[in-house]
Amino acid sequence: MTIVVRYFAAARAAAGLEEEKVHLPDGATVADAVAELRRRHPEGLPRILDAVSYLLDGIAVRDQGRLLTDGAELDVLPPFAGG
Repeated sequence: MTIVVRYFAAARAAAGLEEEKVHLPDGATVADAVAELRRRHPEGLPRILDAVSYLLDGIAVRDQGRLLTDGAELDVLPPFAGG
């Protein structure tokens, strides 16, 4: 399956791109996708991934064991300051 990962703010800067397509095996989870992102961007992104939130097709991810589907969008959102 192929998903689209979109990066925002500090995650975008650490990954060096706004979005990318990630190929994963069928049955992959959000945790599997995160592991692949760590592998692809070992320099600055792993530190950011320790503090981010994720949206899967626009819905907040609370359980990284959630299954992905082909064509899903995974948004990587670093903590935001402000109020």
